[in-house]
Formats: sequence, structure tokens, C-alpha cells
Amino acid sequence: MWFLYILRLSDGSLYTGITKDVERRVEQHEEGNGSKYVRSRLPCEIVHVEEMENRSEALKREAEIKRWDKEKKEELVSR
Repeated sequence: MWFLYILRLSDGSLYTGITKDVERRVEQHEEGNGSKYVRSRLPCEIVHVEEMENRSEALKREAEIKRWDKEKKEELVSR
């Protein structure tokens, strides 16, 4: 099982990523061992998670969401 996750960062921006273990990945981000983008905007909080059947599906969904504008992403995380 893979997961797509969206984090809200301290500057209000949203970060989208994929992982097999959401909790572990967020811990890595919070420890400064995640992405450079997140590291410079800590703290962060999980605002959305979707379960995917495989890595390929998760990557496709991540790419789709990353193409969206902020308004559309905000709509998704507010549901």
C-alpha cells in the first residue's frame, strides 16, 4: 500500500508527496531529513491522505495534484 499525503507548512503553503509510511515520513520531514522545501518551512501538519494500491498510482496522483493551482488544492484539503 502507498499513500499520497499533503502537508500544510508554516508559511501556509501545501506540500504533496508519496510514501509507504505517512507517520515515518512526516517525522523525517520534522527532523529536517525530508525535502529541502519542507525543511525551510517547518513546522508542518498533515492535512490530507489518500491510500493507493501501488507506487505507480501514487506517483500519477501526486503529479496530477502538483499541477493544480493552490485554490484547487485548498478545496481538496478542506473536504
